[in-house]
Amino acid sequence: MIEIISWLIPLPPLLAFGLIVLFANRSNRASHTLAIGAMLISWALAMSVFISAVSGGELPVSTEVEWLPTGDTAFNIGTWIDPLTAVTLFFVAWTMLAIFVYSVGYHNYGNARDPEDRPGFPPQAGGIEPMYARFFAFISLFAFAMLALVVTDNLLVLFVGWEIMGFCSYLLIGFWYGKDSAKAAMVKAFMTTRVGDVFLLLGLAYLYSLTGTLTYSEILLNAETLERLATTPSVLGPGTSAAALIALLFFIGTVGKAAQWPLHTWLPDAMEGPTPVSAMIHAAAMVSAGIYLILRIFPLITAGWRHGEPLPDVMVIIAFIGAFTALFAASLAIGQNDIKRVLAYSTISQLGYMVAAVGMGAFVAAAFHLITHAFFKALLFLGSGSVIHGVEHGAHESGEHIDPNDMTHMGGLRKKMPLTFWTFLIGGLTLAGFPIVTAGFWSKDEILAEAYGTNHLAIFIVLALAALLTAFYTMRQITLTFLGEPRSKAAEHAIESKWTMTAPLAMLALFSLTIGWAGIPKGFPVLSSFIPNWVHEFVGATLLEPVESLEFNVIPLLVSVGVALGGLLIGYLMYRRQEAGAPDPLARLGRVYVWIQNKYYFDELYDFLFVRPLFWIAETFVYRGLDRRVIDGTLHGVAGLAGRLGGFLRNKIDLPIVNRSGDFVGEGIKTAGYQGRVIQTGRVQAYLIVGIIFAGAMLSYIFFLS
Repeated sequence: MIEIISWLIPLPPLLAFGLIVLFANRSNRASHTLAIGAMLISWALAMSVFISAVSGGELPVSTEVEWLPTGDTAFNIGTWIDPLTAVTLFFVAWTMLAIFVYSVGYHNYGNARDPEDRPGFPPQAGGIEPMYARFFAFISLFAFAMLALVVTDNLLVLFVGWEIMGFCSYLLIGFWYGKDSAKAAMVKAFMTTRVGDVFLLLGLAYLYSLTGTLTYSEILLNAETLERLATTPSVLGPGTSAAALIALLFFIGTVGKAAQWPLHTWLPDAMEGPTPVSAMIHAAAMVSAGIYLILRIFPLITAGWRHGEPLPDVMVIIAFIGAFTALFAASLAIGQNDIKRVLAYSTISQLGYMVAAVGMGAFVAAAFHLITHAFFKALLFLGSGSVIHGVEHGAHESGEHIDPNDMTHMGGLRKKMPLTFWTFLIGGLTLAGFPIVTAGFWSKDEILAEAYGTNHLAIFIVLALAALLTAFYTMRQITLTFLGEPRSKAAEHAIESKWTMTAPLAMLALFSLTIGWAGIPKGFPVLSSFIPNWVHEFVGATLLEPVESLEFNVIPLLVSVGVALGGLLIGYLMYRRQEAGAPDPLARLGRVYVWIQNKYYFDELYDFLFVRPLFWIAETFVYRGLDRRVIDGTLHGVAGLAGRLGGFLRNKIDLPIVNRSGDFVGEGIKTAGYQGRVIQTGRVQAYLIVGIIFAGAMLSYIFFLS
């Protein structure tokens, strides 16, 4: 049964997409009913697969059918259910369902939103967001792509889902395309992620050329194939194995999709899209797919390497990029005032943790943090959307024109929006890694423990500093948004969101508190004695070789607790009395604060190094040179030559030969007819005389010949 169900999981959202586009696009109720109903069916199917997988069923479970003929063989397509697939389906299905339900309340806002906030798209009757059905069609296609990516059994279909998600993110980031900033953000996201996708496609082609297959079972679970790839020199030379080069090409795809440095700049700008889209990108799909990819190809990354040995070059690169990104993005988050941009940089930082864990060989730790991060980051983004709605309502009621995303205009929302406050607080504390009671503590602590236990002290220190900054900017965000007194009239008049928005928040908050208990490390005082480390046992079974758990060490635990509590305390003390119009306490950092607020000028740097030169090349060489001179010149030359040749043929052949020959024949016949008509007298005697003369002439001729 699980084999059939696994095929069906991605199909309901795809069907909903088609039905909404073709039939329900003029009905708001029908469009969200179809979308949520389809997602609910996929959720139920995914949960049945997950329950079957964790209840002791034999894994992996795979199915295959013939897809593309390749001469004497065929490329097959199928599904693959193993522990990694099961847990990914779990968090993807839950978070997507919450986002779909939340979207109904988010887009049905009554009179809370000023039409000026959505230039070009005034609200319809009843306050329904313009293009309501379009939105639910797009997120349904988004859901299909992510679910198909998760359940597939080969890398080619994974790439297809990967690209569909890139297309959907393009459509949804620029959903309000009446705004110039949204149009710029959608293009930036699409072009930046394409950089990584090109390298991923190269990796797929290279892998297929060496193995003749892209199926998981024939590559990732085949020790002989992995060994051969690890010992085969790559096209770069004998110093790099084919496995290392393929893993590096795949990882560059992850760098683009998961917004790791240096391809990180698109993700903060992606906040131009609706908040449910931000949650989809940051928690349920898109960036999670980037981490899922390197977790899926983990055997390829570690081919030929054993625990305890020095890290090979490709793993060093992955670990460095991840650790650097974690600290780099966290340092940027502390200076942001847009409530969603803080979370965007937070996502980049947390994904850096996962990438660093993969680079260290900590497969289970990376997967565990991916699971917990999906829940608390979806909670935080949806919570930020609830806050923005409340402040927009206040701005509408008070007539105050402010940026509803700016935390410096908020404050005091704890009393105005209690449900949003408590759920957002849970999400924030989970992100900060508040000890024991939050899921983020257990997953982040496991990554720190892996870094310390495997003697990667540089990575440990960098990730610990990133955790300190994470706790700091989290409390800064909570304090500026919810605590203290309102710093604007809009905040004074804010109201709580509808139940369709707060109910998903409550569900996600519950997961953010409890999901971490499934991964309490072995040897942890008291708790580990009666709560087994289910995540390590189950998720670790994905790999060929069993994953050994590290011995419990109190030092990384104390560091994890210290940086979490220390960062929260510092953030609260610095911002608890922040007044309206007062400068940010971080402004005391001087030039450093300016650099942080300007995102270290990476956008300007890329604009100088890549965008402007490419525009100049396109303008100078392509448009003015190649296009206008070569292409246009060639076309104009051909056109001129054809004109001259046509004139020659017309004057020398067509007119004197073709036309005049036809005219001569026609005029000759006309002349003969005109001149010969005089013998047509109509008298029988004349015709008889002519006949006798003709007969006489013929007889004379015959007589003469004889």
